[in-house]
Amino acid sequence: MKKLDKLILSSFIGPFIITFLVVVFILLTQHMLKYFDDIIGKGLGMDVIGRLLFYFAIFMTPVAMPLAVLLSSLIAYGNLGEHFELTAVKSAGISLTRTLLPIFFFVAALTVVAFFVNNNLVPKAALEAYSLLYDIKQKKPALDLREGAFYNGIPDMSIKVNKKFPDGITIKDVLIYDHRKHDGNRDVTIADSGRMYTIMQERYLKLELFKGYNYTEGASSQQDLSGKKRLSNGETFSRSQFAKTQVVFDLSSFQLETTDPKLFQGNRLMRNISELQADMDSVDREVLEARLKHYEFRRNLFAYFSTTDTIALPEDLREYKTVRKASPSLLSPDGSSIKPVTPITPKPDTSRGPERNIKADSIASKKQLPPPAKAQSAPPSPKDREQRKDQEQRLRKVQSKKIESAEVLAERAQKARKVVLTPAQLNRKIDSLFALDAKPEMFENAANKARSSKSQIAGTASEIKSYDTDRRVFQIQWHKIIASSLACIAMFLIGAPLGAIIKKGGLGVPFLVSILFFIIYYLLTMTGEKWAKQGIVPVPAGVWAADVILFFIGLYFLRQARLDARFFEADYYLIQIEKAKKWLSRKGLFPGQAA
Repeated sequence: MKKLDKLILSSFIGPFIITFLVVVFILLTQHMLKYFDDIIGKGLGMDVIGRLLFYFAIFMTPVAMPLAVLLSSLIAYGNLGEHFELTAVKSAGISLTRTLLPIFFFVAALTVVAFFVNNNLVPKAALEAYSLLYDIKQKKPALDLREGAFYNGIPDMSIKVNKKFPDGITIKDVLIYDHRKHDGNRDVTIADSGRMYTIMQERYLKLELFKGYNYTEGASSQQDLSGKKRLSNGETFSRSQFAKTQVVFDLSSFQLETTDPKLFQGNRLMRNISELQADMDSVDREVLEARLKHYEFRRNLFAYFSTTDTIALPEDLREYKTVRKASPSLLSPDGSSIKPVTPITPKPDTSRGPERNIKADSIASKKQLPPPAKAQSAPPSPKDREQRKDQEQRLRKVQSKKIESAEVLAERAQKARKVVLTPAQLNRKIDSLFALDAKPEMFENAANKARSSKSQIAGTASEIKSYDTDRRVFQIQWHKIIASSLACIAMFLIGAPLGAIIKKGGLGVPFLVSILFFIIYYLLTMTGEKWAKQGIVPVPAGVWAADVILFFIGLYFLRQARLDARFFEADYYLIQIEKAKKWLSRKGLFPGQAA
């Protein structure tokens, strides 16, 4: 590595580390202000707050790193230009592009690190941060008794203390309303003084009260203190005096309960690229399944056109249907294993003699019936001979009949039931229907069928639209992981040439310029993601628009820096104004002397 590369890298790495930490702190403070009311007053320990800040600091890394690259490159090249080091380098025959190479390779390596952080650390940090924040929101505020005000944080209790001593334990003039019976202010305790502290690792609050009274009025409007039904409308009242009493309150509801983070991992912010791709594939299968169900159900919606329906399944649905039949376990929407159903062949029932086997043989068994046994008794009568003749004829028909499978028989029966009408017969049938007297029930049935069809179609369309929105959300996050990493290169192409043009170091002008371009980047990103989510623009165009626009702006600044442009000098703009005046004068559009 040459001395020039070391000089440029040393002037960049130091400002980058400082600006990165400053930017993370600013973004973290701005982000935590949204949850300020949910955190303050909960009595959280420093370990909990530290964990929350650490997770959110990692969560802010994708936004902080491009801004830190922009600001540090502005400062580095502004300092080099302000101290005429860039001028000395150019005088030695080294171009500005050559001076950008060491930092460019460093930023490229930084882009790889940023991608690793965005894809692996940020989803885990977001999962831990938001699950911990949910637990903090569910936690009740810390026990805080204020002088002269009722405290209702403990369930079914209302406590008032007129004075608290500096030790935080001793209290004076205590008033307690017990509402655990849910019958109003019927149980009141008054004490002259007391002591308040927690026990058993702050799981319980213990009150030791001194010199007081306990007032109890009727247990309820229908029962007295003994639990028996009151026979009269009189009220019971009791008062008991005590020199010292102890009251213990359960504070388990004030503890921070931990929720399983797996309950939150379905959010797109908690997913990496491979998981997002699996989510998009799952959504695609859901869309295909909904469309296939709609195509298969359409014959029930439009019964009149079902016989002449010529709409064929689209190619993608036909392929999906084929693959689903071949391997249904791979295409189950919920990812569970589905075993293909094996058809069961009916077996003949031989427990009821030859007469039962006539039906069984005609369906599946293909066995012949045994001939009837010869009579051993007296000669049969004419009636018996006729019955035996009929039975033999029936058996010969069964034995000579070709046995076919159940599917062939069912198909033949369906074709037999299907009557094909000629066009003339069909027209006569339609005319006969129109000739019937229209009844209100017919119109009502037709309207109900139309409403049902409309509702089914609208429901399917809404379901598919919801799936499309979910897929766009996952696709936006998929592209965002890569785009936010490559934003470091775009910001460097803006910051380094612009710093060489400005030739001002420090945190003055570079900070203002970096904030300006960061606002542009943020607005383009938010607008692109919003339009992509609404389907106004394609998802790649909406997510990558900010990077592409800033990349071309950076190339323009690089060209101007190589030409030693003076954007931030007043003389440059005065010269441009004079050139514009001369041009307008030549065209006769500006009053003055023509050249």
